[in-house]
Amino acid sequence: MEKLECIIYEKNAGIATIRLNRPKVLNAMNRQMWLDIEIALDEVLKDASVKVLIFTGEGRAFSTGVDLREAKSRSLKDHRIYLEQYQETFRRIIRFEKPTIAAINGYALGNGFELALACDIRIAAEQAQMGSPEVKASSSTAGGALRLLQDLIGAGKARELLFTGESVSGREAERIGLINRTVAQEKLMDAALKMAAQIAANPAFSIKMIKRGLLMARSEASLEALMDYEVEARLACLLTGGRQESVRDFEQRKKK
Repeated sequence: MEKLECIIYEKNAGIATIRLNRPKVLNAMNRQMWLDIEIALDEVLKDASVKVLIFTGEGRAFSTGVDLREAKSRSLKDHRIYLEQYQETFRRIIRFEKPTIAAINGYALGNGFELALACDIRIAAEQAQMGSPEVKASSSTAGGALRLLQDLIGAGKARELLFTGESVSGREAERIGLINRTVAQEKLMDAALKMAAQIAANPAFSIKMIKRGLLMARSEASLEALMDYEVEARLACLLTGGRQESVRDFEQRKKK
């Protein structure tokens, strides 16, 4: 793998972790961080041993969003190129075939919040703060958040958070359905790794097909097209190696 400057990439027991690593600037996201994330995503995809990917941050923030110092030097043309490039990375994360978990260890604002939304599952420390403050800086949200946020908490609450630019705590985020659960700060990675291990224990192909179907269900696909896909996905799973063993294991667990 190429040298990574702004993230730490680790893997263990079928679980990969991308740790945003610019703690002195609260993991503000610059161009190099996005390039590093792309490299790590390539590594996760080609490594068959990796079943689940966790995103988290080093230090006291998940990420506070765009690196404003870098942004100030961009021309309008450069801004467009930069935005289009990281939108592609967000598309890739949203559609990533392997399950993703955001372990939100602190501030998750702007792009950091959008990254958490792009993941399949979100677990946050109780004192984490999440939100989209872009409106306060005469900007707008990105990363697919305009849809992802509404899917999670409904149109009215999404409008409230986006129009006010206010952030919510980990506990409040759990209450409104923004995240899956909150835990004490010191238990965050243990909780994320435990969930990742539960997912990794299941057949990777089944997870891939389920996730693809979930993405179809969220899109403009008709119910009929979705249900046709479900038939093909089930048949494809039946053809994978290890199917009979999985069935036997499942039956044994039911008997206990």
